Amino acid sequence: MKQVYITSAEGHTGKSTVALGVLRALTRQVARVGVFRPIARSTAERDYVLEWLLANQTAELGYDEAVGVSYDEVHADPESALSRIVARYKAVEARCDAVVIVGSDYTDVGAPTELSYNARIAANLGAPVLLVVGGRAAEGDLLGTSSARTPAQVRQLAEVAMGELKQEHAALLGLVVNRADPEQLTQIRAAVQASVGSSPDAAGLPARPVWVLPEDPLLVAPTVQAVLASVGGRLISGDPQLLEREVLGVVVAGMSMENVLTRLIEGAVVVVPGDRSEVLLAVLSAYQAGTFPSVSAIVMNGGFALSEAMRRLLAGIGSPLPIIEAPWGTYDTTVRVNQSRTRLGADSPRKQQRAIDLFDRSVNHIELLDALEVEASPVVTPLMFEYRLIERARAQRRHIVLPEGGDDRILHAASRVIERDIAQLTILGDEHAVRGRASALGLDLDAAAVIDPVSSELRQRFGEEYTRLRASKGMTLERALDTVTDVSYFGTMMVQLGLADGMVSGAAHTTAHTIRPAFEIIKTKPGVSVVSSVFLMALADRVLVYGDCAVIPDPTAEQLADIAVSSAATAEQFGIEPRVAMLSYSTGESGSGADVEKVRAATELVRERAPELLVEGPLQYDAAADAVVAAAKMPGSKVAGRATVFIFPDLNTGNNTYKAVQRSAGAVAIGPVLQGLRKPVNDLSRGALVDDIVNTIAITAIQAQAVGADG
Repeated sequence: MKQVYITSAEGHTGKSTVALGVLRALTRQVARVGVFRPIARSTAERDYVLEWLLANQTAELGYDEAVGVSYDEVHADPESALSRIVARYKAVEARCDAVVIVGSDYTDVGAPTELSYNARIAANLGAPVLLVVGGRAAEGDLLGTSSARTPAQVRQLAEVAMGELKQEHAALLGLVVNRADPEQLTQIRAAVQASVGSSPDAAGLPARPVWVLPEDPLLVAPTVQAVLASVGGRLISGDPQLLEREVLGVVVAGMSMENVLTRLIEGAVVVVPGDRSEVLLAVLSAYQAGTFPSVSAIVMNGGFALSEAMRRLLAGIGSPLPIIEAPWGTYDTTVRVNQSRTRLGADSPRKQQRAIDLFDRSVNHIELLDALEVEASPVVTPLMFEYRLIERARAQRRHIVLPEGGDDRILHAASRVIERDIAQLTILGDEHAVRGRASALGLDLDAAAVIDPVSSELRQRFGEEYTRLRASKGMTLERALDTVTDVSYFGTMMVQLGLADGMVSGAAHTTAHTIRPAFEIIKTKPGVSVVSSVFLMALADRVLVYGDCAVIPDPTAEQLADIAVSSAATAEQFGIEPRVAMLSYSTGESGSGADVEKVRAATELVRERAPELLVEGPLQYDAAADAVVAAAKMPGSKVAGRATVFIFPDLNTGNNTYKAVQRSAGAVAIGPVLQGLRKPVNDLSRGALVDDIVNTIAITAIQAQAVGADG
């Protein structure tokens, strides 16, 4: 059992960001990781930090199980509270392979001994302390009143905190400086490391690692939704989806419109008096033009209702920029905007992912896990598998084209892919519209190329190549030039001609629209007769491969053999040792009928084409998956009871089975992953979430790596 106690010397250090990062690092290596909160923030309402972290655990602990005591219990009897904390923790410990213990939050006024009490808890739980030190002196507000600490100030605070830990006999695992001045990361780390020590101490204990996380303004910035709530306003115009954009500043528009325009800043809320309609229109025009900084919202203050004529004008303009009416005067409105806060919790998935990415970039996971003496688990959970996908894609970045630049989910996924350095991206669509929408959503897509198929200089080249490829079908250049302006055809031509390594589409298009160009242009690999698909089914403790669940309705024996060989190759690409089960309603020689004979024939064809492959069939699903059933129905088989690749006899069976397992067993279904093409093209579900799109981009990049390795 491994455990770590995360605590700080003061409030507002971003300790929850560090806790999430440590939790995610552990879940990528260990099967059952839990969370424990010795002292809950409040008894009046649920601790949102704990709820947020529990949503990322893998040990399936309930909220009440993960709480020690309340602040009131600590005040009433500190010793009794400590005993209860230990007892409740031991119950959690028994159900976990690792536990992240998150110290108190300094919400209790007048508690200078709070760190000492956290140190006592850690010592009694036998948990080493990961100490979090704030790189800023105070939380501040949108006007930037908080100040960055110098390296000397951070070092001094760290030394005082370490002294308290030592006094209470708590062991120091390492130290994290969070929200540090981005310009002084190296100096801060050197200053703190000098206090912690860079070599083993007199007792022979190893040096404690020091990590430094830079201040990220977006993590502490409120959203437009938070500003809306803070000013007690109402949304009178604009796109509700843009309420999730972060607010990075305030512009008080109390001057003429010419002077307002020169003072606009990126991500700001512009406070406009409700009776200054000319200023409102000027800010809206600047936003629409795209030649000024992209503001987050307009707040019309003063309680003045817009005239009917102005409302009609706003409706006609149709700007997505949120416009909020607030009842307060300019001063009170500005103060309320500045006091807006968005907490980092389960209701802010974008901030959560940004916090994880920041931690991953700043903290060496190997160093962290070595300090915790954590060994890799043989179990593979969905989180572990998804993490490994991302790491493999990042190891050899490939160029992926995304044809659906008009879909917000694609833009969000593209932003995340760029932030995590998963792949190089090209997005198809009108560049002004794509970049304008990304800016409105607060997304940074500067590193992505944006190409409009209609106006691109590549259109002529693609049209000529498509004419050549389809000459036998009577294709003319005039028709080809029109065809390649379709985003799916344009993206596929990029892959065909080596201008991209793979394509991901389907969020806004049908499967046929996505993959038909690939059939016409890219075509199948040598020796493969059909394009098929698999789902990577991430169960609680392992990952299985299901095929074909999305493409071929009723495969012949020859096609079924192709699907099996391709699925085994796909499994190997993703680190899954292929043991192939050819599924039927009969096991071995126990049944007969056309359907069983088809599977039996397909199994023999697989053995002929890939004699090195472990394959068995026909097998019933239980005989393929359950060792006890396999011992009775097919003893001595190297596949039965241990199968990792499940080949279904037809699309009806495969599609229903994967959905049943997904919904009933809580499996994460990643896919469909297309296979058999010479170069990778993958189709998204039209209900795909941003996480699904990111995973599919990573999968496509890994497939492209394999194409490159094959020459």
